This record gives sequence, C-alpha cells and structure tokens, in this order.
Amino acid sequence: MATENSRLTNRSMAFVLAGGRGSRLKELTDRRVKPAVYFGGKTRIVDFALSNALNSGIRKMAIATQYKAHSLIRHCQRGWSFFRAERNEFLDVLPASQRYDEAMWYRGTADAVAQNIDIVDSYDVDYVLILAGDHIYKMDYEKMIRHHVEADADVTIGCLTVPRMEATAFGVMAVDESDRITSFLEKPEDPPGTPHDPEVALASMGIYVFKWSFLRALLINDMEDDNSSHDFGNDIIPDIVKNGKAQAHRFTDSCVRSSNETTAYWRDVGTVDAFWKANIDLTDFTPELDLWDTEWPIWTYSESVPPAKFIHDEADRRGNAVSSLVSGGCIISGTEIRRSLLFTQVHTNSYASLDGAVVLPYVNVARHARLKNVVIDRGVQIPEGLVVGEDPEEDAKWFRVTDGGVTLITTPMLEKRAAEK
Repeated sequence: MATENSRLTNRSMAFVLAGGRGSRLKELTDRRVKPAVYFGGKTRIVDFALSNALNSGIRKMAIATQYKAHSLIRHCQRGWSFFRAERNEFLDVLPASQRYDEAMWYRGTADAVAQNIDIVDSYDVDYVLILAGDHIYKMDYEKMIRHHVEADADVTIGCLTVPRMEATAFGVMAVDESDRITSFLEKPEDPPGTPHDPEVALASMGIYVFKWSFLRALLINDMEDDNSSHDFGNDIIPDIVKNGKAQAHRFTDSCVRSSNETTAYWRDVGTVDAFWKANIDLTDFTPELDLWDTEWPIWTYSESVPPAKFIHDEADRRGNAVSSLVSGGCIISGTEIRRSLLFTQVHTNSYASLDGAVVLPYVNVARHARLKNVVIDRGVQIPEGLVVGEDPEEDAKWFRVTDGGVTLITTPMLEKRAAEK
C-alpha cells in the first residue's frame, strides 16, 4: 500500500453499527442480533464489515451493540482479539449502557455514535467511517476515504447502482454530473435516475465517511434537538445535503473482486429467503462471491475442530456431498447431501437426505430424515423420520414457511410439534 494511503487509513477509524435486531429474519434473530447471524459456513455477517476495514488498513474500530448482543460480543472477543494496543490498534465493543440517562439507550444510529463521542475522541483520528454491520460484500474503504478527502465533502455516502424501480426500498440519492448529492429520498415510490443513466438509481449502502471534527459538532447539536429521531438517514444526512456538501461514492469504484468475480457483489440477507439464497449460491460452480480469495480474506473466529468425515459406502447408505460446502467437525454418516451448506460440527445419520439445506452449527440430523430447501438453526436436533419440504401445508403447521418456499426450523418449533403430536 502506498505511503499516502497508509497515512489516510492510519488517521481513520471504523464505527460499526450492529445494534438492530433484523426482525425480518424472524426466529433466526430470536437469540442473536442480525450481524451475529451465521453466514457462509464459518463466518458471521459482521465479519465482512470488520474484514473490509482490516484489509483496507484500518486498525481502530468500534462496534455499537444493543439488541441481544451476547452472541456478537462473544464472537468479537474470540475471533477479533488479535488487535494490539501497543501498536495503536483497537476493537472496542460499545454496548448501550445508559451513559447519559437511565432511560436512554441508543435512540438511533446517530445517537449510537453521539453517546460515545469521548471514546472516539480518545482514538485521535481525523476521519470516521460509519458502517452497517449487516451486509455481505467486499470493499476497499481506503478508496472511499480518499474520494471523500479529494472531493472536500462534508459527508461521502457509499452507493449501490441499481435498476431505478428496484430502489424503492432504499434511501436514494439524486446527484448532479459530479455525483454531488442534491437530494436524499427515503424509500421513494418513483426513485430518481442518474444524469448518466436515467434507468438506474443510486441507493445508500449505509456507509458514510466524515471528518470527525465536523461530525462531532453535528452530533452534539442533534443530541439537543428534541424533534430529531437521532438517525443518520433521517436527520444527519438530509441536513448535510441541504446545508453542506454530500458526495456519492459508487460501490463499483471500490468493490474488491478476485479474478473469479465478474460482478460487484453486495447482499442484504435481511429475510429468510435472501439468507437461504445467498448461502446456497455459494455452492455454485463459480459463486458470485469468492470466499476463497486469499488477497482479501474474511477473518472470523475459527473453532479448533477435526476435518469433515464421510462414512459408509453402501448402495442406500452412502455418506456423500455433491455441490455442497461442508465445514470442519462435520460427520456425514450414510447421508446424501446435495446443494447444501453445513456449518461446523453438523452430524447427519444413515438414510437421511439433505437438498438445498443451510444447516447452522451443532445440528444433529437423525436417521431417515428428508429435508429440502430448509434453514436449520444452531443446535437443532432433527428427529428420526422428519420430512420437510415436500408438503408445504403440513410444514406450515409446525415451522415457518416463507413466500419463497423455504422452511425455517428451530428448537422451539420442534418442541411444540413434539408436544402436540
């Protein structure tokens, strides 16, 4: 990395917002916040934002947590404890701790930063990168910070280029010829196109770069405003667009792609269907997301487990997996697995079959179970002979069946089924 690039990242910190539940993931976030949800066989969703920051050269980070944060905090302690304070490296976890008022938790995304102003001050940085902790992508943040500095902007916003009418669920930027933002619209019914292509829109990624001295003053004023919702998208950004200089930064200008990646990959795995599809897509011959890219690794907590094991080789009792990802510690005992993704320490038993299954860690699948197009939560014990994915009406009596035909299975669902059968 060039000397000037190093100076920019050395003067920057990443502030990851990881407090939201992610309620559209339904029971997957009953016990954990969305950034702590598992993804890709061994990682958590938050690992992507943290790895992007680390790979970009940022060594000062903070994570604001709130909803059911224990799983996320434990993951950061176990998997991200390699920062060394003597090298001026930090990863601080900042739970909502009622620091200013007994009734005041984090009231919004901007308030999560505002309540920790003293901690950010202690980092002695010039630039603050605000990140959402719940998306899957690879991005070189240094390029975005450099764009911010060169544009002399008050805020620079990371933007996806999407077909115009697909942007109705996003915050959308209207921009001029130089990508200066002229208006910010939250989930517009008729999103504006761009000057260069009226059929595409610029949608916010929830990534912002600020000069810290500028943001600090804004946050102090916002905290004292009783009419504010204390949110970046609702309050801080519209104010800068109106009264300052807001710049759009296109994801395609800083996304990281290996030689095997042909598109700029970004996913919001915010629904069970999207979560299932993004995981299953990794089983493709050449996935759109290259997790094997050693030039831009996704760091995480790796348990010390033995290699995956496949046993039995009989006509109707063969342990095998085709077009699948199988993590360490798994034992595939006489089970047929197709187009599935198994996390750490999944054990399957004879005469069972899995097809289109996303199986979180420490699941046990008993004999003769047949499971198709499912997401199985951590630690679930699948009973012998359970059939899911062949009769949607029967599945819906006990489990959550999505509009896309994916069935989510959790321990409380199975307990209720066993009690009522």
